[in-house]
Amino acid sequence: MAQAEFHYPCESCGADLRFAPGQERLVCDHCGHVQDIPRATGRGVSRLRELPLELGLEARLPEGEVEENRTVSCPNCGARIEVSGAGHALECPFCATPVVTDTGTHRQIKPQGVVPFRLTEADARAALGRWLGSLWFAPGGLAQYARRGRKMAGVYAPFWTFDALSQTGYMGQRGDYWYETRQVQVMVDGRPQTRTQQVRHVRWTNVSGRVGRAFDDVLIYAARSLRPAHVDGLRPWDLSQLAEYRPDYLAGFAAEGYTVDLGEGHHLAQAEMIRVIQSDVRRDIGGDEQRILRMDPAFSSETFKHILLPVWTAAYRFQGRSYTFVVNAQTGQVQGDRPWSPWKIAAAVVAAAVVLGVIYYLDRSGTFGR
Repeated sequence: MAQAEFHYPCESCGADLRFAPGQERLVCDHCGHVQDIPRATGRGVSRLRELPLELGLEARLPEGEVEENRTVSCPNCGARIEVSGAGHALECPFCATPVVTDTGTHRQIKPQGVVPFRLTEADARAALGRWLGSLWFAPGGLAQYARRGRKMAGVYAPFWTFDALSQTGYMGQRGDYWYETRQVQVMVDGRPQTRTQQVRHVRWTNVSGRVGRAFDDVLIYAARSLRPAHVDGLRPWDLSQLAEYRPDYLAGFAAEGYTVDLGEGHHLAQAEMIRVIQSDVRRDIGGDEQRILRMDPAFSSETFKHILLPVWTAAYRFQGRSYTFVVNAQTGQVQGDRPWSPWKIAAAVVAAAVVLGVIYYLDRSGTFGR
């Protein structure tokens, strides 16, 4: 993960420029100078380079597609922090753990694309405040605590995208419902009665076939600093807003280096693809129920990209505990570690017990039956 920010000097005063979220320009907070970001190819997924998966897995990518950065891992959450310039102390944007840089280097595949920040820090803080305020049984002071100007860190999180064509032969069984009418004896008010019932059965038929599907931009988070549930909760991402990677977009922000390598990312992507193929097979089998006995998926024309997606992160300590929150800086979707208030939970339990007690008393006294 890259926490040492990319620095660009202002042409007017020499202070650091930063990328302005929601705009295609760099701004200087010191003198107000504005500098446009050159756009060589413009936006659009079709303009980005898709790299052959085989070359990436075999570490045979052209030298221009890889880079070497100084990195250090956060000892608490494992996030990889990229640093530049002289070594200095950093703070992990995911858990606020102090990290001291070292001089180690790490060789990684360069990003091909980036979705620039759309939401400002103020936007993200407002979204976080609304989310915290909507939580049931959360401590009453947490939302106010989060709104008190607490700084959030803008981080570009690493992802892999995978494309592939698939052809899958399968063998299975199709289940079709059929119903049998039966006469059964039941007791009604102590007397036996004969009633008609419909009993469902399943007729199974052996089937086989073949399905094909093209996969485009199967998205895999390429790090471990964020919980999988939080990453899933930040979806969806609008990848049509991907721009060709330029370091300018990182000015004033951090960028997380991947810790899930290409091979592991490919394995996770194929698992997602196979889940989709299973749904395709069940649809192809048809009927009311399906059994998949065998699948032989074959993948071809496999390519990948390394891309960066924007998030705002905050790590708060509240009443002696740490809480991490993350905001999708494209959509404003919020995920995080939610705190619970034991006092509010206890009050709710007591209130529920009182309500149930009143209902029980009224029922026993016959009030409901009058």
